[in-house]
This record gives sequence, structure tokens and C-alpha cells, in this order.
Amino acid sequence: MKHLVMVIEDEEALALLLKYNLEKEGYDVQIESRGSRALAEIEKNCPSVILLDWMLPEMSGVEICKLIRSKPDIKNIPVIMMTAKGEEEDKIKGLSSGADDYVTKPFSVPELMARVKANLRRAPEPVQEKELSFEDIKMDLAEKKVFRGDSYVHLGPTEFRLLKTLMETPGKVFSREYLLKTVWGDNIYVESRTVDVHIRRLRKSLNEFGPDYIRTVRATGYSIDTHNIEEI
Repeated sequence: MKHLVMVIEDEEALALLLKYNLEKEGYDVQIESRGSRALAEIEKNCPSVILLDWMLPEMSGVEICKLIRSKPDIKNIPVIMMTAKGEEEDKIKGLSSGADDYVTKPFSVPELMARVKANLRRAPEPVQEKELSFEDIKMDLAEKKVFRGDSYVHLGPTEFRLLKTLMETPGKVFSREYLLKTVWGDNIYVESRTVDVHIRRLRKSLNEFGPDYIRTVRATGYSIDTHNIEEI
């Protein structure tokens, strides 16, 4: 399976140049130009390494890198920061945000390819096919798809991660605080009741095709269980 390299760069000419050279090296390449969309695509596709521009619309590379490091499913992906900033203080700031490596524009393409290879040596292996199942619910973790029986269930990224957490240990009751830490990450501030909102969305999507297996426990949290007795 080919490694996927995600290039997050809003300068189109540079992004295409990197895509051309990375594909010559045998990598799959995905280009994103906007910070907010890039983060969702990282969570969806889990690239093997990320080339991340410092200056981006909507959200800086430093902010994106910090968010990547705060999310359990993607925090170990190597990040190479690309920037026109060359001062030592800026390099320290980039590396302190969680970047694994740092290149200053203009850079040598062969040097950057060498850095990509070096970082891939410690990258997670490309995701192999893996499945979770509970009763008639099946999760394809490689393709990020959920089915009830033969019916495809459309879930957003947050609902997918919530369901994955619940299905990894059926019957266990997870507190809202644990779900916040696991699904949203340590450094993201959201209200605990945000979990309730996303659980409702998850239930609505799943229950269109079968019975409700998500159990609510008073003042505690949620589990996936065949005994679905609402207690709050």
C-alpha cells in the first residue's frame, strides 16, 4: 500500500510542484489549501506524513499542528513545517507546536524529498483493513464507513470517533469527560454537554436502520449495549 503525503499549501504553483515530485517518488498525494478543511481531511484520510505551510488562510500552520497533536487518532503523524520564516525563534516556535521537521523557503526539492523519506521511517504504517462490529453494526476503520446490515450509515467525523470509542468496549460506560478527552483531545475546550448533542446525532443516524443500542446512564455517560434503558 502506498504512503499518502498530504500537502497543505495555498500557493498553487508550489503545491503542484511538490505533488509532481512526490508522485515521481511513488507516493499518493493530496493537496489542501485551507486550514479548516485540511484538519477534517487529515482525520478522514490519516496521511503518513504532512507537509504543512506556516501561513495559510483561516488557520495558521502552527495552529493546525497543535490541533493535530491534540487528537488521539492523528497525533503521531509526522509533520514537516514549510515556511519563509528563517529566524531561529520562528523555527523554535514551529517545532514547539509539535512539528517533527522544518524547512525554510526557498528549499531544495531533493532535500525535501529526503526529509519526507526520513520522517516516513517513523510514520505509522498505512492503515490496514480492520473492522469493529456490534450486533448488526459494522465499522470499516480503513474506509471510515459504517453499516447496519446492508445499509450504509452516513456519520460525520466526530460521530464516527464516538461510535468507534463505544464499540471498542461494548457494555462499558464512558463518562462525558473521557469521551471529550478521547474524541476531541486534551487541548480543545468544549462543554461536556457537547457530547450529548453528538450522541443524539449518532443515535438518529444509526436508528434509521435498526434498534437503539446506545445506553444513557444518569449523571455518568454512555455505552453501547443491547440493554438500552434511558436513565437520564
